[in-house]
Amino acid sequence: MDDGTRINKYLASCGIGSRRACDALVQEGHVEINGQPCLNPATRVGPEDHVKVDGRRVAPKQETVVVLNKPRGLVCTKADELRRGNIFDLLPDSLRHLQHVGRLDRESEGLLVLTNDGDLGHAMLHPSKKVEKEYLVTSNQPVTDDHVRTLLSGIYTDDGKLRADRIERLSPRRLSIVLTTGHKRQIRVMLEKLGYRVQRLLRVRIGSLELGNLGTGKWARLSPAETELLLKNPPERKSTRPARPAKNRPQPQRKRTPIRGGRKRTR
Repeated sequence: MDDGTRINKYLASCGIGSRRACDALVQEGHVEINGQPCLNPATRVGPEDHVKVDGRRVAPKQETVVVLNKPRGLVCTKADELRRGNIFDLLPDSLRHLQHVGRLDRESEGLLVLTNDGDLGHAMLHPSKKVEKEYLVTSNQPVTDDHVRTLLSGIYTDDGKLRADRIERLSPRRLSIVLTTGHKRQIRVMLEKLGYRVQRLLRVRIGSLELGNLGTGKWARLSPAETELLLKNPPERKSTRPARPAKNRPQPQRKRTPIRGGRKRTR
C-alpha cells in the first residue's frame, strides 16, 4: 500500500527548493494541504491531495536532470545578497526550478548537476555511495612528491581529516585529484595547508559521466542512461606512485563516457 510522499520531497519535486528548505517552509506555516495548515514535516501526501505554498497551488514537475559546465565567477545559488552572477542566469526559465547537487565555489569550474529528482541528489551526495568526483587542479608552484603522498594519506583541518582518494600527476603543477567526499572547498583547503595556492580547479567527471566537449557556460539534458552513469564509478585503477617522474608515466587508458556537448545546450 502506498503511504504517499513525504511533504518535503513532494515540495522539492515541485521546484520549491531543497528538502531542507521545504522542511523550513512547513515549520514556518507556509504550507497547507487540502485547505488545512501543515506544520509537520513528516506529513505525507498523495496524488489526490491539494497542496498550496503561500496560497499558490503547486504540483510535481517531470523529473529532469541536466548538467552545466560552470564558468569561473558564478556562484551556486538562486539568490545572492551580494548580487553576484549565479549559475541560474545560464538556464532558461523552464529549468530554473531545478536544484544543484552539491556545489562548486565561485572560482571553480566544470561539471555541475541540477535536478528536481531528490532521490538522485541524495544518492550522489551520500557518503555510503562513494561517488567519485574528478578534478583537474593547477597549483601556483610544483607539488612535491612528498606532498602528493600527504594528500593521499590525509591532512587534519578544521573540518577533520581530509584526503584524496586518488591522484595522478599530469605535470609538475597539474594534478588529477579524485574525491568521494564533498567537504567545502576541500581541495583548496588541503593544498593551502601545504603552502600552495590553487590557480585553476576544473571538475571533469562525476561517477562515470565526463564533461566531454560541453562548452563553458553551456548545459545539456541527460538521458536516463546518462543519468545512471552519475552513480557508477569507472573500474578501479592502481594508486598513483608520486615518486615516478611525470614525463615517463604513460597516460592511463580508461573507457570514458563524455557528455555529448551541443545537444540541447542553451535556450
